[in-house]
Formats: sequence, structure tokens, C-alpha cells
Amino acid sequence: MSDTVYIEVHFKVDPPQPASDILIAELGEAGFESFVEQEDGILAYIQKEAWSNDILNAIQILSSPLFKIQHHLREIEQQNWNATWEQHFEAIQINDQCMVRAPFHDAPNVPYDIVIMPKMSFGTGHHETTHMMLQHILNHDFKQKGVLDMGSGTGVLAILAEMRGADRVDAVDNDHWCYLNALENVERNRCRNISVHEDDVHFLKDQQYDVILANINRNILLADIPAYARALKKKGLLFVSGFYRADIDLISEKCGEAGLLYQEQLERNDWVSVKYLKSS
Repeated sequence: MSDTVYIEVHFKVDPPQPASDILIAELGEAGFESFVEQEDGILAYIQKEAWSNDILNAIQILSSPLFKIQHHLREIEQQNWNATWEQHFEAIQINDQCMVRAPFHDAPNVPYDIVIMPKMSFGTGHHETTHMMLQHILNHDFKQKGVLDMGSGTGVLAILAEMRGADRVDAVDNDHWCYLNALENVERNRCRNISVHEDDVHFLKDQQYDVILANINRNILLADIPAYARALKKKGLLFVSGFYRADIDLISEKCGEAGLLYQEQLERNDWVSVKYLKSS
């Protein structure tokens, strides 16, 4: 087996915003799994076996006359991944309550200290969507709740949910790297109530939860919201993110069809995270 398992594409974006956010959204739908935001653009990562030169032809913003976007790529060897992240990964803090950091950062004085080594997984807390989902968890009661973290990535949302009192958490992701990474991070944070699963929306059959967290992307959410609704208990809460303010009407319409009522939203640089309530 080759040590080279991922392709890194460095996109230089001028001007960086809002083009970088749009680019991340499009790349996510095209199969890219992880992103590192930089001053001049982004680094994007995709599994080598999923890469082809045709993938970027479908990324519309690359041909936009409003932005100048250049890119070059290189192969990333598995054993060099941790060193790559150490170069770019900075600890982040949500209010005065929670910090998401790597093992090589100093321990903070906050109630919720989450230590992760993200490797190839999405969900470091740096992207607006993960940041807002963490805010939702901090703002709501998770004591003795059954929680699903769908598209769990690093497992950071599941970890905070347990820290906030959840007594049963399923972290589900269909990517093998994310599955392995979440297992490692759950152990690193000494979590006892989290089960990590390599699966997709089919895992939800016959499952019931008080809270579902789904930080994925618009198209997957639109396809899977009916399954989330079936898996929610009466008065259960659904928190979703991975889309823009302009997409709220589409998401809310699909939620409404499934018996989920809009409650509130958070916004961060045009990205949104929305809370829905199962009415019955």
C-alpha cells in the first residue's frame, strides 16, 4: 500500500473573501474532505483514489470573472500528515467556555477543553459551521440526552455533547479516515458515552434521539432530513449547518415537510447554523 493517500490542492484566491468560503462549499460537494484556511486562500485535501483532473472542471467559482484563483497540487504522504497540521493548526476558543486545541498546545483555563488531532478529518472548530455548532451545544441543555453527531468528522461535536452531559452519543461518518480519527479523539478526551460508527444515514433505522447534530452540506441535508425527523423523539431538536443564509428557505421547507419547526439561527460570515424542533 502506498504511503501517499491524499492530494493537497493549494488555491490562491484574490480577493480571499467571500470566494474562499464559496470555494470550500463547492469543493466539499465535489469530494474534498478537509480544508485549511490561509491568508491567501485555502489548502484542500481529497483522497488520492477519489481525485481526477476533471473534478475541478465542475467547480463554478474557478471560472468566475469576479475572482482570480490559481492552484497547484502535491501528494501528501500519510506519515507527514501530523507535521502538516502542526504547521497550520491553531487553537480556537468559543466565548470563555470552550477551547479546541491540538495536543501540542498549552492547556487553557476553560470549562470545556477539547484536545484533537484532526489528521484528515473535517471539524477542527475553525470553519464557521463547526464553530456555530459548538456554540449551539454550549447554549443548550444536553444533560442525560441521547445525541447523534451525523457526519462527525473529528468527533469534536460528539465530544462536547458528552462534556455537556449527554449520556449516549453516536458519532457517525462514512469516511474511514474520519472514523479512525474520531475513535482516537474520543479516547484522547477520555469519553465514555460515545460510540463511533463507520456508516451513513442508514444507521438511523430504528434509532431514536433527543438531539441530532448534522454539520454536512446543503444537498446531503436536503436528502437526509426526513430520516433525521424519523429518528428524533417528540420535542427533539435538530441542529444543522454546512450551508449559506440563502439556503435557509430550502432547508426550512424540507424540515417543515418532515414536521420540524424553525426555532433560531446563528450566522458567521454568511454561513448559518439553524435549530429545528420536532413538533410531535
